[in-house]
Amino acid sequence: MAHIPTRPGRSGSISSRQTGAHYETKARQHLENEGLTFIAANVTLHKGEIDLIMHDRETLVFVEVRYRRNANFGDAATSITSRKRQKLRHTAESWLAMQGKSLDNTLCRFDVLAITGNQLQWLPNAFGADDF
Repeated sequence: MAHIPTRPGRSGSISSRQTGAHYETKARQHLENEGLTFIAANVTLHKGEIDLIMHDRETLVFVEVRYRRNANFGDAATSITSRKRQKLRHTAESWLAMQGKSLDNTLCRFDVLAITGNQLQWLPNAFGADDF
């Protein structure tokens, strides 16, 4: 994996954006090793973002990547609020509309790849389109 550079003037310290990019890369590699195919990363539309969009055979997969250094205040998987799920759905709907598709006519799911410390947990179909 590539070295993550530090911010200028901040010896040994990396930004949260750099940390996020590192763990999104790690998540993508894990999912590709599990047989998923990469489509896009960091899709930002209408004030929402989808970390990864992948294909799992015929299923389009919208992936939320979460990282927590430790579980002192809850693990990475439990940090996804209902508001975050709503934003993910809205962003996925917007992205699908740009492709001429919708949640109603496209086989898709929402996965979470949660990393707490060194523990990686992939949650396929973590929530459905109706769980918002």
